[in-house]
Amino acid sequence: MPRILVVDDDAAILKLVSVILARAGHEVRTSSHPVEALDLLKVFVPDLVISDVVMPYMTGLEFLEEMRKHDKLSAVPFMLLSSHAERNDVRRGMNLGADDYLPKPFTPQDLTTAVEVRLRKAGRSQQAASNMEARALGTAQVQWKGESVQWVSRKALELFFFLLEHREVTSWEAAEALWPEKDEARASSLFHTTLHRLRKSLDGAAVGSSNRRYALSSDLKPEYDVQRFELLADQADQNRLGLEELRELVGIYGTYLPGVDSPWVEDVRSRLEGRQLSILGLAARLANEAGRPRDAAQFYQRALGIDPLSEGDWDGLARALEQLGDPRARLAVRREAWWMSDLD
Repeated sequence: MPRILVVDDDAAILKLVSVILARAGHEVRTSSHPVEALDLLKVFVPDLVISDVVMPYMTGLEFLEEMRKHDKLSAVPFMLLSSHAERNDVRRGMNLGADDYLPKPFTPQDLTTAVEVRLRKAGRSQQAASNMEARALGTAQVQWKGESVQWVSRKALELFFFLLEHREVTSWEAAEALWPEKDEARASSLFHTTLHRLRKSLDGAAVGSSNRRYALSSDLKPEYDVQRFELLADQADQNRLGLEELRELVGIYGTYLPGVDSPWVEDVRSRLEGRQLSILGLAARLANEAGRPRDAAQFYQRALGIDPLSEGDWDGLARALEQLGDPRARLAVRREAWWMSDLD
């Protein structure tokens, strides 16, 4: 599935383009701010970028120039959205390396045809199949070259994600993290066996070593959902995301590497739970400010699913339910998690 990043400060245009392209079978990610889009591109390499020309803070042309400074983004096809009055900007954009432009207003057919032609010319659909996607939130999966990786062992998968989290490690650091109950000699032996299985699952050159330190090959460039989650969480902390964007961010979260019980995994889970609780708190506040108690109640309830002892979230849930006239407000006051019994 080709991946497309759309950048436009006009929320209506952003939504329109996103819906049209999603219905056409593309994976679409959006950004209303080109500076935020550059941050997103650090962890997400699309098959096509579509950008408005005139935007505050940074124009589409400046955004294109910044993109082209990065080796891994220099060949990504770039399409400009422009009005009739911006023809000079379009010419400049083409001189800077833009691949195409689409004049406004446009029809759904205009957009999908232009995108299909650009992707076909660039051969991006075939290239997308060679990218690696590592998913650890709520699952434990790696897609590579268009297929799910078949791991020789569960520990090989765990070692892969440990290397993603820590970039570069010694054999002892990895052994101590994955087999803390083993003595040094046994843990070291297990590490080298698992390293062999990891390479067998992926490729012999998937993990390189230098000066007794090990790291994933720079050629893999996996897109890691945890990196994207934390990048967006940073933007949330800076109050750069709106309520709907926070709702989408909340939905990205899931238990890190379910089924894996090593101490290092618990450390990552604790870190991510803290980020999710912070996002949920911000989302609940914005929902309250927008007069949307139903949304606020949902955010408080999700937070309590992570930390059932949070007095602030219980109080917030009770207040939101009282505003809705929901009789379950009494249960919230008594700190009764009725949704858990619903699951039973």
